[in-house]
Amino acid sequence: MTGNTATAGTVVTQHDTALAVGSGDLPVFATPMLLALMERAACQAIAHSLAGGQSSVGTQASIVHTAASPIGAEVTATATVSAVNGRQVEFELVAHCGGQEVGRGKHTRVIIDAARFMEKLCGS
Repeated sequence: MTGNTATAGTVVTQHDTALAVGSGDLPVFATPMLLALMERAACQAIAHSLAGGQSSVGTQASIVHTAASPIGAEVTATATVSAVNGRQVEFELVAHCGGQEVGRGKHTRVIIDAARFMEKLCGS
């Protein structure tokens, strides 16, 4: 799995802005939406490596959002598996908009048995 990579992309809409999601008051791509895009790429990077009934859950993320992207911009995020330790998978993340890097970071996901995981939800 180490070295697996995937890229996810989106076009920024009004619903993706800091103003819309409450993480700021400007009509630019929100940091929470950037993180979600990065996580989507991470999920895609390991999807074909999961056995039936398995999924993965994010447990840690650390990103820097270094440049703003306006409504209508295309943003892509690439996740690369940098390490695997048992069920824990580490990723290096990078995002671009118009050829410019707009974010980077690290992310951890844990491979889980989906049915067992859903049985242990908070409040269950």
